[in-house]
Amino acid sequence: MYELISAALRLASPLALTALGGVVSERSGIIALHLEGVMLTGAFVAAAAAKATGNAIIGLFFGAIAGGMIGLLHAFLTQRLKTPHMLSGVGINLAALGMTTFALRQSSDLYESAPQIAPVVIVLLAALGAILVSFALSRTTVGLRLKSCGENPVAARSAGIPVVRLRYEASFFSGILAGTGGAALSLVGLGAFTENMTAGRGYIALAAVIFGKWSPIGAVGAACLFGLGDALQVTMQTLGWATILPPDLLTLLPYAITLIALTLFRGGVAPHALGIIDGDDS
Repeated sequence: MYELISAALRLASPLALTALGGVVSERSGIIALHLEGVMLTGAFVAAAAAKATGNAIIGLFFGAIAGGMIGLLHAFLTQRLKTPHMLSGVGINLAALGMTTFALRQSSDLYESAPQIAPVVIVLLAALGAILVSFALSRTTVGLRLKSCGENPVAARSAGIPVVRLRYEASFFSGILAGTGGAALSLVGLGAFTENMTAGRGYIALAAVIFGKWSPIGAVGAACLFGLGDALQVTMQTLGWATILPPDLLTLLPYAITLIALTLFRGGVAPHALGIIDGDDS
């Protein structure tokens, strides 16, 4: 049981960090469909930086910054160019998959093991992130203004709140959190980047945001549930269940839990202006 819980926390932490990023983004009014691409980019850059410098902490830092840059790109596309949020998110995800795959095939060094980070570091980062994001959104002026941008940007703008600037900042910070989650995938345990490493975890993180009712603590709790499903399928394969059930069927377990959770449990009310292009965002 201890091993199962330990594995669940280790597997849930990257999802939790990414889900926290999703909460920040969507609370500001920007749909976080790009989380998959942010995680994938963060994982690639973190592995490359850690391999180049020989330092996993530096790799984690650059993975987070790379995620922040993708977050800014998403904000630019949706706020400046008025690109539909869903289209921007899907485009970023596809571009990240193609570019990281191409870069990986051009550099054989990334297949080799890079310096790694202890799983407990990522678990502590996720726990600290949940506390800080929850406090910031509910108890600080910036957090309350940010939520007003997602609820009613027109009223927020009338009150003198810089809606677009706050959305850019939120998207950047969201990208940093999700990029850190992606970096954790490549720097914890494996120590290397593999093709399509996220394997849909960014979408699971977005599902955790919805399942957690756009609450930081709720999103982290949902991520832990999905992490438990991932740990359970690994444990079942270790115990020999793969000889009874097809291994691919066991691999589907965390994704099945995601679908069942979203089907059986209704999420809370999404921010009212989520994904809406409201005319004047300048």
